[in-house]
Amino acid sequence: MKKIIRTIHSYDDTDHIVEEYEVNDFQDIPQIKGDIIGGTKNGTLRQRKFVPSVEHKLRQRLVIVPEAIYKCSGIKVLGKRIKSLLFTTDIAIISNSNADAVIAVYPFTPQLSITQAIISSAPVPVLAGVGGGLTTGIRSLNVALQAELMGAYGVVVNAPIENHMINELSTNLDIPVVATIVSIKDDYVGKIKAGARILNVSGGKDTASIVKEIRSKIGPDFPIIATGGPTEKSIEQTIEAGANAITYTPPSSAEIFANVMEDYRKK
Repeated sequence: MKKIIRTIHSYDDTDHIVEEYEVNDFQDIPQIKGDIIGGTKNGTLRQRKFVPSVEHKLRQRLVIVPEAIYKCSGIKVLGKRIKSLLFTTDIAIISNSNADAVIAVYPFTPQLSITQAIISSAPVPVLAGVGGGLTTGIRSLNVALQAELMGAYGVVVNAPIENHMINELSTNLDIPVVATIVSIKDDYVGKIKAGARILNVSGGKDTASIVKEIRSKIGPDFPIIATGGPTEKSIEQTIEAGANAITYTPPSSAEIFANVMEDYRKK
């Protein structure tokens, strides 16, 4: 029995048929020109795209996010598709990474000087922390409004924030409010109803199970960011649980510098 085999190339979320072949058996597939990968979509096999890479002589020491992250769907924010988010406020790391975006949350009260420094230095979209724990109320709202005017793509609020404050932020901002969830006991449904447009799940070792539970309750379409954990396997498990984008904690500048100095000593 003859079968139609299509090689598919994906661009901007749309699949386009590149070539069509008629083969007698799937054993003929390796003879087809092009690199065909496993998995199908709408009954067709997909062709892996060749991506040319242009290297820099001086900027070779990049912080590269784990390859497994690219298996997630991503989230479109202001027209930009985000799959990987770098969890750091280190400007040197931010400027030397291939992550799609930065999630700039830190354990101090939000300061506009920090937000401005990160946004002005980052070559990618920034989701800026605006409090929700110690810092809340009108102060969080003012910081959020300023972050939007500086160019932030979204604002991130900490788990303790009250739903009425999420409503206040979402009412006054054009950019999305990202609500952090740290436990399955968090009122994630209430936060969504209050105006949160993205959930950010950060539950430590329980993150994947929390994402799975939330996804089963809110359906397949609501955007979820989640921490992926330390390994490719843990990232894949989080994506399979329903995460659309993954936050990645990079090594510190001190750790990277220690490796650099060790190489210098050997030379």
